[in-house]
Amino acid sequence: MANLDAHLQAALAKIEQAGRRRVLRPAAIATQGRLVRDTASLIDFSSNDYLGLATHPLLTERAREWTQRHGTGSGASRLVTGTSAEVIALEHRIAAFKGTEAALIFGSGWQANAAAIPALLAALPGAAVFTDRLIHASMHAGLAISGTRQHRFRHNDLEHLAHLLASKGREAPARVILTESVFSMDGDVADIPALAALTREHDAILYVDEAHATGVLGPRGAGLSATVPGGVDVIMGTFSKAIGSFGAYLAGSRALIDWFSNAASGFVFSTALPPGVLGAVDAALDLLPDLDSERAHLTSLADRLRRGLGELGLDHGASASQIVPAIIGPEDQAMALASKLEARGFLAAAIRPPTVPPGTSRLRIALRAAHSAADIDALLEGISACR
Repeated sequence: MANLDAHLQAALAKIEQAGRRRVLRPAAIATQGRLVRDTASLIDFSSNDYLGLATHPLLTERAREWTQRHGTGSGASRLVTGTSAEVIALEHRIAAFKGTEAALIFGSGWQANAAAIPALLAALPGAAVFTDRLIHASMHAGLAISGTRQHRFRHNDLEHLAHLLASKGREAPARVILTESVFSMDGDVADIPALAALTREHDAILYVDEAHATGVLGPRGAGLSATVPGGVDVIMGTFSKAIGSFGAYLAGSRALIDWFSNAASGFVFSTALPPGVLGAVDAALDLLPDLDSERAHLTSLADRLRRGLGELGLDHGASASQIVPAIIGPEDQAMALASKLEARGFLAAAIRPPTVPPGTSRLRIALRAAHSAADIDALLEGISACR
């Protein structure tokens, strides 16, 4: 152990010297878009609880009901012991919410992507895979597990994708496109209708990660895939952000979900989520159709923030969602600004390489329906005073 620790301490020293060592800090989520960290109450601009459902009483009550009825743990993989009628019904609800034939629940978004992508490609030997350059690390992990080479297209550049499909995928037995609907570090969105049309044109398969769109964008919060019914072949989304709970889902055809339940290792070999977590998801699905005013409020807040950042001369990229980056550039400047803002009562986490490209360190500002216009103005005033 001492020998191992010596190696680990040396490795930690290297990231410390680079200014990239991360530490865990005590924190607790609160209501009204707040968070308590190290005993200080902060206006929270870093959590992904976009609709404030993580503290909603209906989710709390439903989680309690499911826990009292079924216990605190699921006990095993669903393929070993079976699945409760409530979970099967919940998957039917998710499929209806996404407008697909079927859905399958996974332990997390990372697990879903890392397990589903190699399973999908195992059914498509020799497939050519085309990926947006900014897809999530979990999707890259799934591709690495599969051993499949990627053809990366410039971020949200469908002309470049079309060129690659024609030049690299013409002779392949199948073509698979991987993207996100909302990109988590930039807050910009993919043109899902255009992607669906391009997919059909090239007889390809479209896989879309809807983690940051689920609950927030699209009709009834069903995500951007819901704007093109039947146009997305594989849809992944999470329950850990706007849904206010934990876990993830994959949605698509009945055959696709049957294949994943047989071939996605993260599903086959993982213990199922506990009942209380899924009870909260069930409650959130009751609420989502009636949260249009909260979604409109989020849009208004994001517009206000982007306008204010522009007036301060700060680049917010192509953000078009509830995620708004304030791009600072150098890592040390982004970290210093985040620290100064925290001292003023704002949590706006600094994001730096390797999560974002070198030279683009930023404050990743995540808005929540519980925030007010006054909260946005106060944050902008704080940024102006701390720069």
